[in-house]
Amino acid sequence: MLDERNALVAQIRHFNRFYTRTVGLLDETLTQSAFTLTEARVLFELGHHSRPASAEIAGERGFLAGAFRLENGPAASEIASQLRVDAAYLTRILRKFAGEGLTEARTDPADRRRRVLSLTSRGEAALARLQAAADRDTARLIESIPDDRLHELGGALRKAGELLGDPASENGAVTLRPHRVGDVGWVVQRQAQLYADEYGWSIEFEAMLAEIGADFIRNFVPGRDFCWIAERGSGEPVGAVFLVHLDDEVAKLRMLHVEAAARGLGIGKRLVADCVSQARACGYKRLVLWTNDILVAARAIYERAGFRLVSEERHHSFGKDLTGQTWELDL
Repeated sequence: MLDERNALVAQIRHFNRFYTRTVGLLDETLTQSAFTLTEARVLFELGHHSRPASAEIAGERGFLAGAFRLENGPAASEIASQLRVDAAYLTRILRKFAGEGLTEARTDPADRRRRVLSLTSRGEAALARLQAAADRDTARLIESIPDDRLHELGGALRKAGELLGDPASENGAVTLRPHRVGDVGWVVQRQAQLYADEYGWSIEFEAMLAEIGADFIRNFVPGRDFCWIAERGSGEPVGAVFLVHLDDEVAKLRMLHVEAAARGLGIGKRLVADCVSQARACGYKRLVLWTNDILVAARAIYERAGFRLVSEERHHSFGKDLTGQTWELDL
């Protein structure tokens, strides 16, 4: 058994050398950006501390937020402790961020002796660009893997995280992934059924969803159009959202939904946040959406994300008298 453990130690170290070289973690800066790896990690934590409170949602909040329930933001000492960064080095990083207008500090309303940190709009834009670049680099890393083996790699990564004690890999954790064949049909079927069950909407709504889904597939532009599927545990789909280009400057958020059994975990908020982040990274100037006033939970998510209501109109659709709403977000 000792020999087996020693062999595993050697295997892990070999993989670490391979991985750090392959993804460029030994480079002076990360993803050819202006940030070192440590700076990028600090930026990520600051940018994700205010995401949904459920620690079960993998990747949705930074590690600090999950560990401390930092609803108002982390303090510098907490970043230093949890990321195991030297306090003096962290101070230099935060001073650099503040000087570049990326961060701001404010008094914690829950404890006025405590100063908490957050990203400015400029900092959020920098984080969005960094995340988009990291996504592109990672996509290139796996581009040679055949489609029918992608699940194999994903499963191996989840299993490694689970065995090594990553809380995000436990059952119940939620991840987002891009759509694949069959997903758009699943979204149409599930949304049609959910809205029929919960609001009594007719099959006319399913027809509209099917048209939206068909247009998305038919007019799909890689790098401009996106669909994310939220999965829980071993791969159970529990929600989705679409980002669709209207023109070079305007995109539309469409067909957001979360399965009834998965509500209350902040999944909808995360789907919208990732949609907004991606829209910024793509260079869109404005994000729009259309909904109905009876969808109270969804409207609350949009409002918290910064969308503003710009118009309303009464209409009779899906067998009901409804009030449609158009919301917009300047990016």
